Amino acid sequence: MKLVTRSQLGWPASAAPIQTSAQGVKVHYEGTAVSTKLLTDHAECIAEWQAIRKSHLANTAEGYSDIAYNYGACPHGHLLEGRGIGKRTGANGNQALNVAHYAIVGLVGSEGLTEPTDLMLGAIRDGIELLRQHGAEDEIKGHCDGYATACPGGPLYAWVQKGAPRPAGTATQTTPAAKPKVSLAHVVYAARHDPAAAQGHTSYKVEVLLVEKALKAEGLLSGQYVDGSFGSLTVTAYARWQRSPAGGGYTGSSADGIPGKTSLQQLGAKHGFTVTD
Repeated sequence: MKLVTRSQLGWPASAAPIQTSAQGVKVHYEGTAVSTKLLTDHAECIAEWQAIRKSHLANTAEGYSDIAYNYGACPHGHLLEGRGIGKRTGANGNQALNVAHYAIVGLVGSEGLTEPTDLMLGAIRDGIELLRQHGAEDEIKGHCDGYATACPGGPLYAWVQKGAPRPAGTATQTTPAAKPKVSLAHVVYAARHDPAAAQGHTSYKVEVLLVEKALKAEGLLSGQYVDGSFGSLTVTAYARWQRSPAGGGYTGSSADGIPGKTSLQQLGAKHGFTVTD
């Protein structure tokens, strides 16, 4: 996977709404003329991606909080980070459709560059598989499925209708997806402040959700309370984790439900996140 991150693009963290699961992914195209210069100069791809974000942020009628797509895919096989993992798309047509699927756009259009390269299709597959590792289910659709639009255009939609197969020679799995990170300081703050706050208050929702999902997987927290708020029931569940052999076998005040570094690292090792200070 050849991933170009937001930080490499000079973009701040996405302000898009959090969404940690979806039915799958919808594939898009630009729907306008796209220069064939993208085929021979990757710098043109980066400029195109930056221009898309600029145009979306300038669109006051739509009120975009960020570039509309979770990812883009260029003709050279690079996956370009947009809103990224765990963020609701703004590209699928309306709120209900945006909640149902994440969104990946191929940098092709209705004129000029209209045919996706095999490397672009491979990058779209990289994005689909990355999103599946982080909450997307199995559906792969085109933007036109459920919304009146020509997007993603004939060539891309024909590929989607075949099941979006990965082209031969594009299985570039040399760079595994990075594990999500949980800050110990953030979840300790949440565990100390969320229980006494208003119902549903969240301090560090994305990181707390990772901890709560792990506690649910351990059978320690009911799914209805996996909401990103480190409330009293999450504190109780975490105390159970601390007392368990896998969580360290702590007793007394050492099992008070406030995460410690060792117990949090042990939870992360089992459930796919890393712990920072």
